[in-house]
Amino acid sequence: MISVGIIGGSGYTGKKLLQYCSNHPFIEEITIYGNSTAGQSVLSIFPELLNLIVDQTVKPVSEINENHDVYFVSLPHGESLKYVPALIEKEKSVIDLGGDYRLDNKELYSNWYKFDHSSDYLLNKKIYGLADYSKTNYTDYSLIANPGCYPTSVLLGLLPLIEDYSDEILSVSTVSYSGTSGAGKSPKQELMVSEMHGNVRAYNVNKHRHEPEILQQLKREGFDSPFSFTTHLLPIDTGIYSTSSIHLKSNFTEDEVLQKYKNTFEGKCFIRLRNTPPDLKWVVGTNFCDINISVGDKKIIICSAIDNLIKGASGQAVQNLNKLYGWDEKLGILKFEGDNVEVY
Repeated sequence: MISVGIIGGSGYTGKKLLQYCSNHPFIEEITIYGNSTAGQSVLSIFPELLNLIVDQTVKPVSEINENHDVYFVSLPHGESLKYVPALIEKEKSVIDLGGDYRLDNKELYSNWYKFDHSSDYLLNKKIYGLADYSKTNYTDYSLIANPGCYPTSVLLGLLPLIEDYSDEILSVSTVSYSGTSGAGKSPKQELMVSEMHGNVRAYNVNKHRHEPEILQQLKREGFDSPFSFTTHLLPIDTGIYSTSSIHLKSNFTEDEVLQKYKNTFEGKCFIRLRNTPPDLKWVVGTNFCDINISVGDKKIIICSAIDNLIKGASGQAVQNLNKLYGWDEKLGILKFEGDNVEVY
């Protein structure tokens, strides 16, 4: 049994993280720490969780207890740097849901996040926690960088192909669409219902912070071709849909490509390979990533769909916790009653 501290647990991802941890059979204690919400009860922030969690008062981050076994950090970029180094120094396990430790190169933080990284010595001591990817090895790591929501949707769709066919790829173009919850809880005029209803908008074109994160992981598998990544906002609250177009030097049969994906994701209960492009509504509220692969004439189109707050944040974070301890990665996220699977 372990004790968990959640730093920044009152946002959108914090709610589902709290719910999953409350359902986890090996977590006996949860403490929530916050800034603006310190002193408030959790159920006053999330009244929908009544009878699903044990209520408690949010403690100020200045009073973080250093006796927890694991810390989930869910803060805006740049804020994790204030807490993570001290926790790692005390040999605690940390799962950071923000972007502060995802990249390997400190210069990328200056270029893309516009801050100087104050603990860059930890960048090569972390593991990039893409939980469903078979090459993710958790041995001897105590700092897990939880992947971003867009990178999760894109990388799970692309990596099986990149592993074996990187030399055959001429270019990759990815277009992704997200609900507005990805921008967090802070009010923004451009995200108001009156602005987004019936509307679709491209944003951060050629400058989205998740682009270097995606490229970093693709290059680890040998990818060295042109890549474009364009993000859009949808007039919905939750979900990410990514479509990647891969142009190839040669033709491949659909059977051999599909077999590659089946081999890569064998035994991965949260990956569902679909015969048709998935609907976004199939994954919203779940930790599943639904993927469809379509093979054409010297091109492959990959469609993937996730819930940005769960698979792209809190669900994957709990998966990473389970894998860190060698537990069944479904614990706290899915429950099984006979042959039936239920989502918490």
